[in-house]
Amino acid sequence: MEPDKVVLEAADSASQSCPPCPRRQVRSLILHLLYAADAFDYEASVEGLADQFNRGFDTDIPAGGEIVLTVKAIVENRKKYDEFLIPLLSNWRLERIGCCTRLVLHLALWELMETDTPATIILNEAIELAKCFSEKDAYKFVNGVLDKAVRQLGRDVQ
Repeated sequence: MEPDKVVLEAADSASQSCPPCPRRQVRSLILHLLYAADAFDYEASVEGLADQFNRGFDTDIPAGGEIVLTVKAIVENRKKYDEFLIPLLSNWRLERIGCCTRLVLHLALWELMETDTPATIILNEAIELAKCFSEKDAYKFVNGVLDKAVRQLGRDVQ
């Protein structure tokens, strides 16, 4: 499926069923807001970006809702996530990782560190996001890095 079509379908679905929309669509919206924040060098407010999405894609992302709060938490801790990732990047430098791949990793690390969502679900969802929005084989890289992260964090993979 084309990335633009995924964005519009996720945005459309979110406007109809948020907050109880499927977790993958929530993650997709979070990733899109993270991408927008990155594109604006983290100078635009997350609430402002959500408002732009609401008007541009006919979504209904609440300013104080889960999606905005999650994006804010990831943005605020992005340097912590980068520092955590560096030792896990065998033969890679952080600056060589594509933007979307890095953001998928940040989202997954936030989930691994801050939620009780099973690690297998987090890894699977991160791989699927990477398949949709990152470079062609980035999902393999995401899988390998997050596998190391899960072990380092002492999370169980069942």
